[in-house]
Amino acid sequence: MASSIVATSTALLFTSTSSSSLFLNTLTIRPTPHRLSLASQPPPRALMARATLGLTNPANTETPNLSFAAKEAHVAEWEGDLLAVGVTEKDSARNADSSFQNPVLSALDSKLGGLLAQASSEEDFTGKLGQSTVLRISSGLRSKRVALLGLGPANSTVVAFKALGEAAAAAAKSSQAGHVAVALASSDGFSAELKLSAAFAIASGTVLGTFEDSRYKSESKKSALKAVDIIGLGTGPELEKKLKYAGDVSSGIIFGRELVNSPANVLTPGVLAEEASKIASTYSDVFTAKILDAEQCKELKMGSYLGVAAASANPPHFIHLCYKPPSGPVNIKLALVGKGLTFDSGGYNIKTGPGCLIELMKFDMGGSAAVFGAAKALGQIKPLGVEVHFIVAACENMISGTGMRPGDIVTASNGKTIEVNNTDAEGRLTLADALVYACNQGAEKIVDLATLTGACIIALGSSIAGVFTPSDDLAKEIFDASEASGEKLWRLPLEESYWESMKSGVADMVNTGGRQGGAIMAALFLKQFVDEKVQWMHIDMAGPVWNDKQRCATGFGVATLVEWVLRNAS
Repeated sequence: MASSIVATSTALLFTSTSSSSLFLNTLTIRPTPHRLSLASQPPPRALMARATLGLTNPANTETPNLSFAAKEAHVAEWEGDLLAVGVTEKDSARNADSSFQNPVLSALDSKLGGLLAQASSEEDFTGKLGQSTVLRISSGLRSKRVALLGLGPANSTVVAFKALGEAAAAAAKSSQAGHVAVALASSDGFSAELKLSAAFAIASGTVLGTFEDSRYKSESKKSALKAVDIIGLGTGPELEKKLKYAGDVSSGIIFGRELVNSPANVLTPGVLAEEASKIASTYSDVFTAKILDAEQCKELKMGSYLGVAAASANPPHFIHLCYKPPSGPVNIKLALVGKGLTFDSGGYNIKTGPGCLIELMKFDMGGSAAVFGAAKALGQIKPLGVEVHFIVAACENMISGTGMRPGDIVTASNGKTIEVNNTDAEGRLTLADALVYACNQGAEKIVDLATLTGACIIALGSSIAGVFTPSDDLAKEIFDASEASGEKLWRLPLEESYWESMKSGVADMVNTGGRQGGAIMAALFLKQFVDEKVQWMHIDMAGPVWNDKQRCATGFGVATLVEWVLRNAS
């Protein structure tokens, strides 16, 4: 490494424990003359308890130590295993002699005698998002490999930077690189804020790209990646803080992914409650937990929720975590409500036919995973001035002689009656009582997240969540947070005229309307259980909860929720 390089660093650690889960620990930063040393707190206890069916238990996995360092250096002087350079379509432009116009790429190519330009041209690398060119180098640079990774048309979005981190992690995995640098071919003109945003997204993408949930595999391949240098985006306390934040948020996303990935024979409502309780015990300075059983829910008149739970041999658990700041006053109370169906068979309206996705209905607790992933991250960050309630009505929707039937009428805890015309529209029934409970906690703003309707997937596809709220102010807050997190949301209308199709001849309402506008009518149903004085938003995340290509959970929602809570904190 050139002697002119001055480096400061922040490390995010994955530490091995007896846990079957992969967690990022909270970090303590202690300055040294040239480098920051970090000491981790004791890791949370093991994810998942015991198997209830099939003798399946998640394996204990060894997790890698992964550190990040922010450095100011010229990429051509960096020494390590893999130099990954993010390249836009503009950066890949060539001169008449086919050499790079971009000065960073030109300098690298010069060191390699034109090999980089030649290889990228032969592989038709143009900087499109997802493209990559990797070279094994014998001489010319101090790096063993160079990777050009496409960023698409522009390099100014969180999505592009996060994709760059993920691509760098993939390149490191394929080459078994232990020490990687990530740089941008062009960052001139970046504001200080954009540099921080880019560093956050690159670090997050690299962590999440490195993570592989192998707990349920008999064999797994360990990652060789240990250290990542982020070059050219500055150094200093603000950047260190941003990298620490990336680690905290990523740990919550990973936790959420593991919850959703776990099968329903392992992650029962009781085990989900245990995992929530472990968050509270791990961060007991800011969290308390209250777990209500069926009898306690009955006392609170949660007939809508209990109707869904009635058919399952696994009893329901109503979960309430409460975050209070470690010091200072509470200026605002928020609530995050997550749908917690650990499995959804559809009940007597059983899911059948192609496209019903019954084999994936373990992900029907994706809303609760987002809520508890956010709780885990906030337990590490410990924001001041804000109280947050994390509420999940966890249960299974199964079939038995004790189960809820089509045509039954259930009574929610606010006294409203619901004619159940479809037992597969069960999530909204559990959320009804959860939303009433959240209002009773004094929450001023409530966000609920649910894998609620296939209609929302049809409307927005697999990458975008639908948002419904009567509050323009809350919509702006959440969309600002999602822009910072890189998660995609789209606001859909709460068309009140559609409520006509939700009226019942024998009860206050039915739980489903017609096929058209199904996601809107589901949101209108939930609105009946929220106090009018409360700002409320419903997020239908049925699409982005799951990555079909990778066949695993995404952890969607965690990053946006954490960002939103912090923006409400003092």
